[in-house]
Amino acid sequence: MANDDAPHDLTLHHEAEGASDKVALAITLGLRFIADTLFAKRYGNRAIVLETVAAVPGMVGGMLVHLRCLRRLEEDHGWIRTLLDEAENERMHLMTFLEIAKPSWFERAMVLVAQALFFVFFLGLYLLSSRTAHRLVGYFEEQAVISYSLYLAEIDAGRVDNVSAPQIAIDYWHLAPSASLRDVVLAVRDDEAGHRDVNHHFADVLRTAKDASLTLP
Repeated sequence: MANDDAPHDLTLHHEAEGASDKVALAITLGLRFIADTLFAKRYGNRAIVLETVAAVPGMVGGMLVHLRCLRRLEEDHGWIRTLLDEAENERMHLMTFLEIAKPSWFERAMVLVAQALFFVFFLGLYLLSSRTAHRLVGYFEEQAVISYSLYLAEIDAGRVDNVSAPQIAIDYWHLAPSASLRDVVLAVRDDEAGHRDVNHHFADVLRTAKDASLTLP
């Protein structure tokens, strides 16, 4: 996913409204605490584990919306493509940071476990409350924006080497051949801000729509 011409607002935060939003926010903050404990300022390694989890919601949501539309013989109003594009974009984030961080065998094992556990959890959550599921992803992405901003700060302070961008990132985001890690992190952060806005919007639609059969997946 190439960046839009106008970057997204990095400061946006959705205030939790009601039990559904509060549950989503509490889960997000709990997982943020675990990530901070495990990885501290090792942002490249953190990205590998978190991006494999981040690639799950779009695929799960797209699949369930697709099946629902087939059952009800109705339009998806663009939700399926948006969610599948999100999943693909997050997968490319993962592929990029695999080239940069070179994970250990333990971190690769964590990827497998984290993905399996989160897939089961998110599938159940989406079936139970798609609104809560999209709000959860919106909050996840808010935290991702924060994490990548901290990553940039470490690069700018010289505490993380501003290495050359891997070719996979240059090709995917159409970066200059001389692009660096900093350029990659900027592109990824803007992607995450876009996913944040989309998923908060989907959650808002699910909360306010009066006739879900006409306007929702």
